[in-house]
This record gives sequence, structure tokens and C-alpha cells, in this order.
Amino acid sequence: MVKICCIGAGYVGGPTMAVIALKCPEIQVAVVDISVPRISAWNSDTLPIYEPGLDEVVKKCRGKNLFFSSDVEKHVSEADIVFVSVNTPTKTQGLGAGKAADLTYWESAARMIADVSKSNKIVVEKSTVPVKTAEAIEKILTHNSKGINFQILSNPEFLAEGTAIQDLFEPDRVLIGGRETPEGQKAIKALRDVYAHWVPMDRIICTNLWSAELSKLAANAFLAQRISSVNAMSALCEATGADVSQVSHAVGKDTRIGPKFLNASVGFGGSCFQKDILNLVYICECNGLPEVANYWKQVIKVNDYQKARFVNQIVSSMFNTVSGKKIAILGFAFKKDTGDTRETPAIDVCKGLLGDKAMLSIYDPQVSEEQIQRDLSMNKFDWDHPVHLQPMSPSSMKQVSVVWDAYAATKDAHGICILTEWDEFKTLDYQKIYDNMQKPAFVFDGRNIVDVAKLREIGFIVYSIGKPLDEWLKDMPAVA
Repeated sequence: MVKICCIGAGYVGGPTMAVIALKCPEIQVAVVDISVPRISAWNSDTLPIYEPGLDEVVKKCRGKNLFFSSDVEKHVSEADIVFVSVNTPTKTQGLGAGKAADLTYWESAARMIADVSKSNKIVVEKSTVPVKTAEAIEKILTHNSKGINFQILSNPEFLAEGTAIQDLFEPDRVLIGGRETPEGQKAIKALRDVYAHWVPMDRIICTNLWSAELSKLAANAFLAQRISSVNAMSALCEATGADVSQVSHAVGKDTRIGPKFLNASVGFGGSCFQKDILNLVYICECNGLPEVANYWKQVIKVNDYQKARFVNQIVSSMFNTVSGKKIAILGFAFKKDTGDTRETPAIDVCKGLLGDKAMLSIYDPQVSEEQIQRDLSMNKFDWDHPVHLQPMSPSSMKQVSVVWDAYAATKDAHGICILTEWDEFKTLDYQKIYDNMQKPAFVFDGRNIVDVAKLREIGFIVYSIGKPLDEWLKDMPAVA
């Protein structure tokens, strides 16, 4: 029986291994993590991450051929294939701070694998890692190998949160990179055979190590670039009276461009886009390519500009001050159908409003109060380190209250900011909300999900990203 072990029970490791276990009943799959509370959650009725369809998959396989354990060394030493899916946060200090990936957790995983292994192993990079990580890991393993043969593969994940299970069931492609030696090719075939249980062969792409590693960074950079492109256009649309939805619809009809990732918004978030682009920038700089680095840096600059522009629009619309005013924040996760708040634009928008002394009332159907308070009191990049290395339980912010329904959040508020495109925000009773708000009542739609004409009819002053401006907003001072 082939045994697979995955180090890291997070957003990537958990769902990926659950689907492998479901599709390959003859393979024994163990997911291991040093965090005992996290493993306990995977073994409970309340999984540690929210992902549509994940519950059913885990419950079908758990205890049969899918196991979650904190006994890391036992499962690693028994495994034939070891997936490494640990965090690769952005460095916060030292060489490359603010851009380079921090490979501390990766390196300690590699040393531990070398330490406990008694048989040959295929080690698979599953985390998004900088190009040439495999080479570094290979050196650690071979210098500590005690005669054991390790083959390194790169198998980057291309999951989108909110649709991860569907993405795993029917991937656009599975990418496997390995050495171009007979042993390397044999390792690639072993992993390919696992995926071939349910993925058509023509969707399994085999490349060299560096191509696989770089393809992941490049894919995320291209997707983020599309969002920044349409967001840059949204600023121009507001200035000229064009409608960004009509522009992106017209552009997306070109089959060479296509319609995906062309929705203007308050900005992109999530654990990967910014981190991967910063990583790409750093690799370019290290390889003497400053022009290429600056090109990709601009994608992040436009994203930061979009968030700042949104905050400025809110403040300038409300008589240039939000001090002491209650503002309802609807949605805190970085997108709908996930409870993930990593790099969510809501953090920067909320911090911007708090800086102007606003009183925030926040509602998100999937994000806990503790998480929101933690996110708002953390420094940039702290979120990507294990919980025990993050700041201690944050002091509750006086200006922030977290509530459990949209009507409570909006009661007596001066303005509403929609920051996540949850479906329920489209069907709220906005007449009821308007009646319970301070007047003039503002809606700032950061996701373009409300019916602007209907809301204006009710009496709201509405700002929608990239849409022709409300008469009220045109008369307000220009946004700096």
C-alpha cells in the first residue's frame, strides 16, 4: 500500500489530501501538523477551515484511509511520498525583508525528513516557494541522507478558495516538475500515477523543476495583474463618466482576453497574490533584472492605490470627516465563500477609517470577532507566521464592534461599506436599513454588487467603484 504524508494541515494540505484519499481508496493518506489544536479540529465535527464541499469529503474518508495526526515524525518516516505544505511567509526582517520568502519552516521540515527517514522518499513541494527552493532542499536532504535516496518534485497548487474542492475534482491542469534524470523521471511518474486516478492524462503537465516553481508565481502574477488593470481603469471611468462594468464586458468579449478576473473592486487580497508578486520582484532583483522587478511591483502599487482611493472617497463624501461616525462594514473575508482574511482589502480600508477616528461595526458571516480584532491589530506580514509567533491576544479596539447580522451593523450608521461580495448582501432589505440609518445615508460598494438605481430611489447616496459618480459626490472636494 502506497503511503502519503503531508506536512502542514492548512488551506492547501487539508483539502488536497482529503481529495487524494477520496479518489485513491488504496492509498493511505496522513496529514500531520505540529499544532495540536489544528489537528484536533480536523478530527472534530467543526473543521478548521470553511470550504464548500470539504466537510463531506473529509467525513467520507476520515478513519478509513485519511488520518490527521500531530505525530509528525512517525508518519513521515513511514511514508513513500511526503508533501510539504508549510507556510512560506514574506520575510519581515533581514536580507530581502518585505519581499523575499522566509523559508525557515521549509528548511526545518526538510531537516526533519532527513532525520527520521529510513527508506527512500519522494519529497513534493506543495507550498508556493521561490524558484530554486528545490535545489536548496535537495542539498539539505542529500547532505544529511545517511545513504537514503530523496527525489524532489515541485507540484504547485492552483486552488481558488471558495471553489477548492471543485478545483481539485476537475483541475485545469496538474503541474509536476522534477529532475531530468532517470530517478527524477521515475519520481514524476509515481506522482503522476496518483493524480491519474481521476485527472485525464492530457491535463497532467510534466516539466523541469524550475519551470514548475516559476509557473506558479507567474500564474498568480498574471491574475493579480488583470485585477490591477481593471482597477486602474475604474479610476479613469469615474473621472470620465464611463462605467467600468460596461468597459470590462466589452473588453472581455475579445476571445484573446476573455471575461475572467475583470471585475473592478476595492482591491485583491488572499494569501498568495501579493506574497507571490513580492517574491517574483525579489527574484528579479537578485538576478539583475530591475526593469522586470519594477514592472511587477506596479501591480501591487495599483492595488494599494485602489484601497487608499476607496478610503479617501468615503471620507471626502462624508463632509471630509468620519470622526465619531458609525460606519457599517459588510464583509471582512477577502472574497465570498471563505472565512480567510489574509491580506483582505478590508484590513487596509478599516485601518484607514480608524485612522480618521471612525466607529466601525463589522459583520461577516464566516469571520470570528477574535480574527477581526487580531487582523486589525497586527503588523503587515505577521499573519503568515504560526499563531504562537503572532502577537498575543490583541487588546480589543474600542472603535470596533463585531456583530452577527447586517441589520445590527447598519443601525444608526452614517455609511455602509461593502467589502466582500457575499450573496446575502445583494438581497438585504435596503429600505429597512435606510430607515434605521443617520441621514444622509451613504453606501460605498467596494464590490459592485448592489442595484445602484434602486438604492438611489430609496434615498441613499451611492458610490460604486468605476461607475458614474452620484451628483452628491461630484460636488464634494476632489479626492487626493
